[in-house]
Order: sequence, then C-alpha cells, then structure tokens
Amino acid sequence: MTTTFPDISISTDRLVLRPYEEADIPAFVEMMNDELVTAWTSVPHPYARAHAEDWVRRIAPAERTEGRGIVFAVTEFLTQRLVGTVHLYDTDWRVRATEVAYVTAPWARGEGYATESVLAVAQWLFRDRGFERLQLRTAADNTASQQVAQKIGCISEGVLRNAWIARSLTEGGEWTDIRTDLIVWSLLPEDLDGVADQMAEAGYSSYTDWS
Repeated sequence: MTTTFPDISISTDRLVLRPYEEADIPAFVEMMNDELVTAWTSVPHPYARAHAEDWVRRIAPAERTEGRGIVFAVTEFLTQRLVGTVHLYDTDWRVRATEVAYVTAPWARGEGYATESVLAVAQWLFRDRGFERLQLRTAADNTASQQVAQKIGCISEGVLRNAWIARSLTEGGEWTDIRTDLIVWSLLPEDLDGVADQMAEAGYSSYTDWS
C-alpha cells in the first residue's frame, strides 16, 4: 500500500501549488504574522524567520516523506508570488482519508484563491490518488474559512464543543487565548459533482492539472 504522496505540483488557470522553496521564506514570515493567521491558527507569535526556515527546510518536506500528508505553497501563476498554503495532514492510508488546513496571505484575500486551491487539491486527491474523504475543521467564528468549505461542496457534520484555542487581541494590543468550538466539515468524491461548473460560472478557475 502506498503510504506517501508523490512530489508534485498542481496547476489551475491562476495558481501553481508546489513544494516550498528557500525564496518563499520572507513572504511566508510576513503571511504567518498576519493578525487573522495569528487569531485562528496555533502558529508561534511573533513568527520569526527561524520558524519559517524550519518549516521550509524540515517540517513541510517531512510531512510528505514520512507519510503524514503533503504541504503546498500556493503561488500566482503570472507573478509567482506566494499567496497562501494548503496542508494535508493526519492522513489515514487504509481509510483513504485526510484533513486539510489552509491559509491565505493578507495581500491576496478577496480573490477566491483559498477556494480555488483547496478545490484543486481535492480534485487531485479524489481523482488521481483514489481518496474517499477530505475533512476540515473551522473555528466557530471563522466565517471566511467556513465560506471556503461551503463553496467547494463540503457538508457540515457537527460541532466539537470547546475543542480549540483561538487568540484575540485585547484593547492593550496583546494576544490572549480564548476557547472556541470547532465545526467539522467533510468532502467526499460525489460532493464535487457540479462544483467545478458552479465555480466557473462564478468567475473562478475550474481547470486543474497535476504533474
């Protein structure tokens, strides 16, 4: 049984999803220090260059080579700038299921890049790799992430109560931990039927290729 993903890139009309490179480090540091990323993820704050170097050189590649999942740097096709990340993790090779997390850079929000990149990964996962389930969890108040899940056809399965620690800025400008619920979403191969056409009608790319 295959227990690692291949070292590949995925392309859409607007985006290229590929492994992280050394040249991505400065933009990755800036992206991970964004307030929304700090609020809804568990990344260190402040996010230092040393954190990014460890991510690009060791952590992200090991996710694939050690069979846990795969990490994609999401870049614009025309400018090659980093606009986000998509991370498959906690992969169960027997069940053919995995979980997805994603981040969009502040300079690229409002373009539909998160929806386009996660949909492209889902298409590859189901059609090329034979997976049967993609899961994601969103904090109860993270409406932007929930909209991505809905747009790609995910079904809400329930709520994990008090299951996550998010962060909130105080009036004094300091970050404080707050407990929150998690909404569990799932995507199955049949859920993708018609989603690509709906995306195209809305003006987003429906073309996906992987190599």
